[in-house]
Amino acid sequence: MEKRFRFPTTFEIALLLSLFVFLLALAFTRPEGHAFFQYGFEVLQFWKTGFWELLEFTMQMVLILVLGHTLALSYPVEKALNFMSGLVKNNTHAVLLTGSLAMFAGYLNWGFGLVLGAIMARKIGEVAQRKSLKINYPLVGASGYLGMMVWHGGLSGSATLKVAEPDHFLADVTGVISIQETVFSDFNLWINFFLVLGLMLTLFFLSKKRFDTGHLEILDFPKMQHNESRDRVGSVLGSLILFLVMVDFFTAGGDWSFIDLNFVNFALIGTGLLFFRSLGSYVNGLSSAVKGATDIIIQFPFYAGILGMMKYSGLLVLLAEDMVSRSDPGFFPLLSFLSAAFVNFFIPSGGGQWAIQGPVMMEAALKMGLDIPKMIMAFAFGDQLTNMLQPFWALPLLSITGIPAKEIFKYTVYFFLIGLLVFGLGVWIFIA
Repeated sequence: MEKRFRFPTTFEIALLLSLFVFLLALAFTRPEGHAFFQYGFEVLQFWKTGFWELLEFTMQMVLILVLGHTLALSYPVEKALNFMSGLVKNNTHAVLLTGSLAMFAGYLNWGFGLVLGAIMARKIGEVAQRKSLKINYPLVGASGYLGMMVWHGGLSGSATLKVAEPDHFLADVTGVISIQETVFSDFNLWINFFLVLGLMLTLFFLSKKRFDTGHLEILDFPKMQHNESRDRVGSVLGSLILFLVMVDFFTAGGDWSFIDLNFVNFALIGTGLLFFRSLGSYVNGLSSAVKGATDIIIQFPFYAGILGMMKYSGLLVLLAEDMVSRSDPGFFPLLSFLSAAFVNFFIPSGGGQWAIQGPVMMEAALKMGLDIPKMIMAFAFGDQLTNMLQPFWALPLLSITGIPAKEIFKYTVYFFLIGLLVFGLGVWIFIA
């Protein structure tokens, strides 16, 4: 019997990349006089050193997903979704409401947007069943995935928030870069404006096409449970944390450099505790959300090990110099954007991808004299673009909505094409 090809899991890809980089370092950075086995052992030591160097970054990425996911499960958020879903009158309403909510929430926090979009699609499906509305449920589900198209240019972007920290792992290369220069730059805001405009128009036209209503029959939703408790410790603690967050905000004097990954996570903890009110309910929400962070927890140290081999062997500088020699300042920004989009297929975590690809890109961009904040955004655009074709982050949405993957991706391919056009033109015109 013929065996079918099985595509490697994301963890298996991380292991294969580790082996690939190990062999590259062994082949191209071995000093003269060093035997293969001797230098191979040295490269393994580089891997071991790097393995533990991004633990803070790993924890930040785990928290930003888990805390955002937990917030999406809170009672106030669910109550607001129930109200909004009840306003839906037709298919176009359903699609545009879900898509706009997913993008707004995804811009605030990628974990929040990912789960909120999925829950909104599910609730609209429930309303449609109850009211016998004819909606294109797979398109509604695909619309709920659009938060992953805007997240890296938003307030929880891995690369943009990491480089805003004083001692981030690329500080020697890029320096500290405030989100004023990346997330809140005119370059990013205008591109986001045209992206959202293009996506909303696409949703509108897709919602008008004829569709099969049969997929609505697959819905079988478990009800989300919210335990009422007289315990209000969570509310008090959450209010205290948000007070400290607001102190940072109002004492900044218009300087946005205080916003980094730690600030965002602190705000998410405070808001989550306030919304859940009791500590017990909040912990239950966390327990449900933390399952989605399993891959990040185990894979990030391996990405850090890859970075360690590249950095300490000299392979990082070698690759950057090679990219400089094979490209030019006019083409390199577009090449960086496209390469980030391609690599995202194999490393679907934006933070993990930045740990590996970011150092090479920044070294090369610095040698070419390119605008570093804009090059960081070029990476961010590429990373988020192919989420529309990458099933990894769609798994929670598929589970919540009950829609088969093929039914979602036949619509997200349109979103991908719009993003490719907007991002590609933006990078080519405004960076090159």
